[in-house]
Amino acid sequence: MMISCEKAANICDKAQYKEATGWEKIKLKFHLLLCKTCAKHSKDNTKLTSLCNQARLAVLSDEEKKKMKETFSKAK
Repeated sequence: MMISCEKAANICDKAQYKEATGWEKIKLKFHLLLCKTCAKHSKDNTKLTSLCNQARLAVLSDEEKKKMKETFSKAK
């Protein structure tokens, strides 16, 4: 029943994005009870995901990137 720390990290990542199965979540919970290092990783991973969601990150569209590139090329 005990999974490796590598497998636990993988399941932790999947759980953050709602991709882990119920059985995987059970195995992860059991592992986290026994492994404090992975428990800390899981807690930190949850915080990071929360901060990224709160940041409302945005990226430039392809058109905006193209215009920026052209602007920099003309400035040379």
